[in-house]
Amino acid sequence: MKSQKIIVLMHGDLIPPGMEFNDSGEIIKNPEPLADDKRLETPWTTEYDVLYHLTAMGHRVRPLGIIGELKKIRETIEEYKPHIVFNLLEEFDGESLFDSHVVSYLELLGVPYTGNNPRALMLARDKALTKKILSYHRIKSAKFAVFPKNRKTKVPKNLKYPLIVKCLDEDASLGLSKASIVSNEEKLNERVAFIHKKIGVDAIVEEFISGREFYIGVLGNYRMDVLPVWEVFYEKSEQPEKEFYSRSAKWNEKYRQRKGIDSGKAKLSPELEKKIQDISKRTYKVLGLNGYARIDVRMDENENIYIIEANPNPNIAMDDEFAESSYATKTWDYHKILQKVINLGISWNKLD
Repeated sequence: MKSQKIIVLMHGDLIPPGMEFNDSGEIIKNPEPLADDKRLETPWTTEYDVLYHLTAMGHRVRPLGIIGELKKIRETIEEYKPHIVFNLLEEFDGESLFDSHVVSYLELLGVPYTGNNPRALMLARDKALTKKILSYHRIKSAKFAVFPKNRKTKVPKNLKYPLIVKCLDEDASLGLSKASIVSNEEKLNERVAFIHKKIGVDAIVEEFISGREFYIGVLGNYRMDVLPVWEVFYEKSEQPEKEFYSRSAKWNEKYRQRKGIDSGKAKLSPELEKKIQDISKRTYKVLGLNGYARIDVRMDENENIYIIEANPNPNIAMDDEFAESSYATKTWDYHKILQKVINLGISWNKLD
């Protein structure tokens, strides 16, 4: 494998401590890998894994942490002249909607980058727009309504309770808790007000799909590799079909233990797994995704498949669902996943 010069672009607060650098800003010494019991409480786990393993693979790696400085990106690229920018940035200057603008800036600079193109990031960020595109292509998703800030919106009569209230264009788990599931108009209005006032964004309200929850990793530009269907299990829940991946379910270790939360390869018939994978690939294609993405799905008791959302540039930590599902193929490991993401970024730039 040829050594490449790589800038790893990330939020300025998420550069992991303990790494040593040379005069060019490249990592020359890694600390020990993170212990398993520290990973959930460490905010920079993904950044650490990517930096640590790219270096271990023999690449010349330079982390670049920014918050709102475009000039810093340009100057670092001009000085370092990387083969590619590994993009881990999920916001710019505190605005998640600006992540696509940073990628547009990289394109204007003529630098290859990993992950999704600006249009795909913009489309997938807006959950309502995503649903409209999927509906046009006859791909099922839950019925929904948008509740913008500073505007009165009536609850559409065609929406059936229970409903789930989310942020329209933020990370899906932001603001998600048990209170997000509502069963009447009073509770709905309370939760929408919470999203508007506490988080400061528009809300989207969807019919809650009772059933099983799956994650499907997809890699590719025009030709796609689809990973095994991964499922979240709630072993200690009395009604696992009513559970969903809230912020506590993801990051609160005590909550995870109480609910018996774990994830693993879904137990499905080959026919049903292929059906879910095919729908995920179609979703990836119609949204114009490239590089890599995770498609989130729920399946009801009648085996109807609903797309919950598409996640371009998902968490790529070595123990997150995307990477873990790749290991089940027994042909991928973490280094192969990282190198595949890099190769796809370079080939996308060449195709354009």
